[in-house]
Amino acid sequence: MHIFLIRHGESMSNVGANYVKRLPDHLVTLTENGLRQADENGRFLAAYCREKGIDLSRARIWRSPYCRTRQTSEMFNRHLGITDIREDITLTEQQFGLFDSIPEEDWGRLYPNEFAEYQRQRNGYGKFYARLPLGESPFDVAIRIHQFMGTIHRDKEKHGIDTLFVFTHGTTLRTFLLRWFHYSPEWYHEERNPKNCWIREIDGHTDLGYINTHVEGDLS
Repeated sequence: MHIFLIRHGESMSNVGANYVKRLPDHLVTLTENGLRQADENGRFLAAYCREKGIDLSRARIWRSPYCRTRQTSEMFNRHLGITDIREDITLTEQQFGLFDSIPEEDWGRLYPNEFAEYQRQRNGYGKFYARLPLGESPFDVAIRIHQFMGTIHRDKEKHGIDTLFVFTHGTTLRTFLLRWFHYSPEWYHEERNPKNCWIREIDGHTDLGYINTHVEGDLS
């Protein structure tokens, strides 16, 4: 199975614009720069697939139902031309709960007790296990992403879908890698969050890493 994991383009939250508007996370959109990133990297990915001889006739797009991932996939797909597009709620971003749409530097000021407990967990257990108040930990995201893996395995067995383009979010992308390759929590602690529109390629049981770090549109 050939899988391309793609983080969404630059969003309003990435540049701090949503700290004023306080939109719910699923309604956060791409910036103009994010749209440009998605277009440029979509063009790159289509050319990459042609060069590598990757057959897109049995390809499928999976995406998180958040606005920014929908927008990113649509810009990419202008170049990929894939008609089979699906959404799955297990691909959504880590739920930030009480801290959603609040600058990280304000967490402790606004919610001192909850922030102190989160810091206790993070210091004691590490960031993989620490759960955000009323939200999720990366561990929680890894549990739900495992459900999605069952879906794509069944689709390959029943329908021959063997090339996937998965548009998702930073934490979700990393937990996908952790579950697929049975990486450890320690690996997650060291793995940096991908930049906007970075593309991680998986070929069967081989992690080929990020393939587009040189593309101008990914610099966010």
